[in-house]
Amino acid sequence: MSNPLDTDAGSELFSNYEAELKLVQADLNQKLDQIQELSAEPRKAAVGRAEHALEEAKELLDSMRLEKENLPANLKTKVNQRFRNYQHDVDIAKRKLDSLSSDKSALFGRRYTDNPGSDDQLGQRQQLLSGTDRLERSSGRLRESQRVALETEDIGRNTLADLSRQRETIEHTRSTLLESEGYTDRSNKTLRGMARRMATNKIITISIITVLVLLIIAVIVSKFR
Repeated sequence: MSNPLDTDAGSELFSNYEAELKLVQADLNQKLDQIQELSAEPRKAAVGRAEHALEEAKELLDSMRLEKENLPANLKTKVNQRFRNYQHDVDIAKRKLDSLSSDKSALFGRRYTDNPGSDDQLGQRQQLLSGTDRLERSSGRLRESQRVALETEDIGRNTLADLSRQRETIEHTRSTLLESEGYTDRSNKTLRGMARRMATNKIITISIITVLVLLIIAVIVSKFR
């Protein structure tokens, strides 16, 4: 049998296909074991059910084959080995089913010799129903893959929109910072001008006071002469 499911390797979708395939394989093996114990109509019905399970296993293998091509290179070695094991198991089940189906006497009993045309029509009808079921399952998987693709596209579109908004925010912030730097430069120039004017006013005031003091002294001296 195939290796147990390894959750460390493969994508989530591949792991889902793998888990579903294991269930289908178990069901197929059970049906093959039942066929050996049956004959005539019950055996024919069991063969039809086994063929249905085999086709489902093949479809899952096809889905896994497509999905594993999307995996990173470092995971493909382990996944490819698991895939070959599953494919080998399905091939063995197919050969066993072909062997059981080739036993016409056990499959159709006396009706096989008495009325072969009716059995052929019944077989064709079963094949048609099996083909319809396979088509419905394939359509369902295709719809699921399309849904995943659309969700991925939406996520990518939203991510691009978020990045665009973040870029606009960064550009706006940069513009605001540059404008703030301009205001700061003008404020510094204004403060330096005010400081110069204050220093000039202080010198003028000291000069005026000095002149006044000298005049007062001169007036006092002239009175005492």
